[in-house]
Amino acid sequence: MKCEQEQRLRHIAVDLREDIVRIGYTCHFGVHLGGSLSLAEILSVLYFHVLSVKPDDPGWAERDRLVLSKGHGNLALCAALARRGFFPFEGLDQFNQLNSPFSMHADHERVPGVEASAGALGHGLPIALGMALSSRIEDASWRTYCILSDGEMMEGSSWEAMMAAAHFGLDSLTAIIDRNRLSLDGHTRDVMTLEPLAEKCRAFGWTTLEVDGHDVTALMDALSAEVAQEGRPKVVIANTVKGSGVSFLEDRASSHFGHLTEEETHQARAELEEMRAQIV
Repeated sequence: MKCEQEQRLRHIAVDLREDIVRIGYTCHFGVHLGGSLSLAEILSVLYFHVLSVKPDDPGWAERDRLVLSKGHGNLALCAALARRGFFPFEGLDQFNQLNSPFSMHADHERVPGVEASAGALGHGLPIALGMALSSRIEDASWRTYCILSDGEMMEGSSWEAMMAAAHFGLDSLTAIIDRNRLSLDGHTRDVMTLEPLAEKCRAFGWTTLEVDGHDVTALMDALSAEVAQEGRPKVVIANTVKGSGVSFLEDRASSHFGHLTEEETHQARAELEEMRAQIV
């Protein structure tokens, strides 16, 4: 049964990549490609295995909350929400176009299933911290998850939130760091050294796990609520590749934002078809 679930999640991750590639071609304004592609397995596991949500009732009081702090991954988030059934998939064809609710960054006011609007990096974890505190005050069982980029781990607000979460013992809070090691300006090692990232997270009082962010089995295990320590928030450092799944976008800062040509789209689709064929 678990093997079948893993295969299903891998297929969904390919579906999400195909969605990103398609919109990367049809949206001539350009989209955030690399950082969306690196999220495919993370969002597949979260929305189709981990999160307790009701797509037909986005405001369900007992739902788990997911905050996308790395708001420029919104294309991947919207694709996951559409495939999970929160809204008709056809609406994504208008992504990042005038009057479309699907904008460059996550929009809580206009998109069902989005828990918090995203803007400047570093805001999401403080918001998730507040949600986790709220669940404690309400004595509720729902959990809070927050996806961060490694670039925003350069922000002081992220570390302040980590310090506060440990202080309050928020074991219902899980952070996932998309550790693709690239930002718009280049490699994080050149912009601002983050290592030893795991040791820093542990020093801030978080249960800290490091996994291959493209391995659905590893993500399923790491994100399980059973893998936790009472009184300690959890952070999963997901080692990923920016642009994962599309060879000419992989591990390149230039994939951060752009538009795909027709030729590039054909190549990307062929590579994703091959990725799907290798799922066993």
